[in-house]
Amino acid sequence: MTLDARTHTVQRIEACGVVAVIRLQDGSRLRAVVDALAAGGITALEVTMTVPRAIELIAEIAPGLPDGFVFGAGTVVDPETARAAVRAGARFIVSPVFRPAVIEASHAEGAAVMPGCFSPTEILAAWDAGADVVKVFPATALGPAYFKDLRGPMPQVKVKPTGGVSLENAPEWIRAGAVAVGVGGALVDPKLVAAGNYAAITDRAKRFIERVKHARETSA
Repeated sequence: MTLDARTHTVQRIEACGVVAVIRLQDGSRLRAVVDALAAGGITALEVTMTVPRAIELIAEIAPGLPDGFVFGAGTVVDPETARAAVRAGARFIVSPVFRPAVIEASHAEGAAVMPGCFSPTEILAAWDAGADVVKVFPATALGPAYFKDLRGPMPQVKVKPTGGVSLENAPEWIRAGAVAVGVGGALVDPKLVAAGNYAAITDRAKRFIERVKHARETSA
């Protein structure tokens, strides 16, 4: 993968507008969850490293995904894990924190990177260090107005919220300037997964996609 591949990955994520953050206690359910999200129109999927056998599961599932899908690895905090995830098939790396070594390792493997940042200083430092998108985390404590404030002095920075994103507030984040939203429990609800209610996950995926699309159309 090259810089063009990284750019293409980011474009895919922006086009979808929703990155599904998948945290599971039972890794054997990952394939069913991925299929349910795909059926709902979500084509950007982030498997966190807290999922048992996460690297192995990425290696098993990533090669079989249809064209247009981008599979990523989340909760990556060290360069060794970043390299292993990319070599397993991850196209992008997401971290809860900003560590330059993770950006460097991911880029060396050709993958896009989304480090987690909170303050304006941290966000700009990560962007200057080569972040492809800056994940603002935890977004719960900040709210969409924070993005509007950021976009004034830093319009060049691509930002994406993760943490506390819901069906109700997803449109607000998009209108405030987010290139996409990262959605965890509000989309891949652990209770639905435990019950095997994948149809409900598909329904939630469709609703998130619809709301993001509508927000973009009405804010254009």
